[in-house]
Amino acid sequence: MLKKLFFGFLLVMLVSCSEEGKVFHEYQNLANGSWAANDTLSFDMPKFDPADNYNLFLNVRNDEGYPFSNLFLITYLDSPSGQVLIDTLEYQMAEPTGEWLGVGMGSVKESKLWYKESFQFKDSGNYKLRVRQAMRKNGEAEGLAALNGITDFGLEIQKVTQ
Repeated sequence: MLKKLFFGFLLVMLVSCSEEGKVFHEYQNLANGSWAANDTLSFDMPKFDPADNYNLFLNVRNDEGYPFSNLFLITYLDSPSGQVLIDTLEYQMAEPTGEWLGVGMGSVKESKLWYKESFQFKDSGNYKLRVRQAMRKNGEAEGLAALNGITDFGLEIQKVTQ
């Protein structure tokens, strides 16, 4: 009981602290909780001050139908100058026991995943983030045609405060 109370308090503190400095937050709903391999999610960002640093997070909501304990993503960060920063990312979504990571009551959990820490938008203008899922089954070369169990996917940007 004491352990649950502590984690509840910690969760409230994290949520309240995470709102500080938020400058962008957008979610996209994935129809029927299914993310097709050829579906690229796209986030158009406003202009940011190139002198400031920002923390970027990927927010994922998954339900109990998500069949994996991890998540592979490919991100494309398009700058106004035409440069594209490509990353292949892996995130843990569940404990080895099968217990989902993230927060939330009921069957949907929300995970706030680090994408870029203390990032500077050096080019003046609007950036765009594109994200694709890159999941496949063990031992198979082909990716999944559709990834089930992801209900929403979001991007959150917070200004780093001193």
